[in-house]
Amino acid sequence: MTNSPAAPRILDQVRDAIRRKHYSIRTEQAYVDWIKRFIVFHGKTHPKNMGASEVEAFLTHLAVDRDVAASTQNLAQSALLFLYRNVLHLDLPWLTAVVRAKRPSKLPVVLSVEEVAQVLVELTGTHRLIGRLLYGAGMRILEALRLRVHDVDFGRHEILIRDGRGHKDRITVLPVGIIRPLHAHLRETRKRYEADLREGFGEVWLPHALARKYPFAPREWGWQYVFPSDRRSRDPRTGVIHRHHIQDQAFQSAMRQAVRDAGIDKPATPHTMRHSFATHMLESGYDIRTVQELLGHANVSTTMIYTHVLNRGGRGVVSPLDRL
Repeated sequence: MTNSPAAPRILDQVRDAIRRKHYSIRTEQAYVDWIKRFIVFHGKTHPKNMGASEVEAFLTHLAVDRDVAASTQNLAQSALLFLYRNVLHLDLPWLTAVVRAKRPSKLPVVLSVEEVAQVLVELTGTHRLIGRLLYGAGMRILEALRLRVHDVDFGRHEILIRDGRGHKDRITVLPVGIIRPLHAHLRETRKRYEADLREGFGEVWLPHALARKYPFAPREWGWQYVFPSDRRSRDPRTGVIHRHHIQDQAFQSAMRQAVRDAGIDKPATPHTMRHSFATHMLESGYDIRTVQELLGHANVSTTMIYTHVLNRGGRGVVSPLDRL
C-alpha cells in the first residue's frame, strides 16, 4: 500500500492560487507575508481552524496596537480575504467589529516648476530620464519602469501604459523634450540587448500567458524594457535568467538625494512628480477631465484634490495684506 502524497502547505497553496490569477510577484510577496503574520499572531493555528473573529482580532491589533496606516490595514485584510475565499474556499461574515485605522486627510506634496527643474538637474543619467518622464507624462514610478519599447509611440507623441492601477490600460502624453534623449537611451539599450542575444540570453519576462501565446515574443526587441537593469537576474518563479527592469528603490534613493542637493525642504518622493504634473496641467488651463484621463483616475473626484493645491493662494483668494 502506497502512501498518498502530503497536501501542500498552506503558504504554497496561497502562492499557487496567486499565480493562477496572474497577480504580480510583489502582491504575492505581500500577501504571503501578511498571512504568515496572521498565523503567528494566533499561535501558529492553521487558518482553517480560525474564522471571522480571529481575522477581526488581527486587523484590530494592527490599528490599535501597531498604529499602522489605513492602507497597510487594507492590504492585510485583502491578503486574508484572498486566503479564505480563494484557497480555503470559505466566505467570512462581514467584518463589522474591526477597529479601522485612521485615514489622514492630506493634500499631496507639490513642487513648483522651478523646484522640479532643480531636482531634474541634480538627477543624472538614466535617473534624470526617468524623472523627466514621471513629471512630463504624469506616470507612477512602476508604470515608467515597466514600460516596454513598443509602448512608446514617437510619431504620435503618446505612451501606452499597460495594466496600470485597476488593471486598466491608458494613454498619456510623450513630452517632445524627452524624445531625443529617449532615442539615444534606446540605442544604447538595444546594443546591450543584442549582446545578451549573442550570449544566449535576451529573453524578457512577459505577463500572464503571453509567453505561451507568442513563444518568440520574449526575445523580440519591442517587448524589452525601456529601462532594463544593469545586470541579469534569475526569475524567482520560473528560474529563467532575464534582464529585468531597474528597481524602483534605486530611483527612490536617487530622488531623495537630488531633493537634498537641490536644497528643497519638502518631503518630495517620485510620486511628487506625478502630483506636480497634475497641478501644473491645471494651472496651465487644461480641463480637469483631460487631466483625469492622463492620470488614469477612475473618478474625477480623485483628480479634484489638485484643485486645492493650485498656486493661487488659499482657496484662490487674495490676502488683504497684499492690497496694502
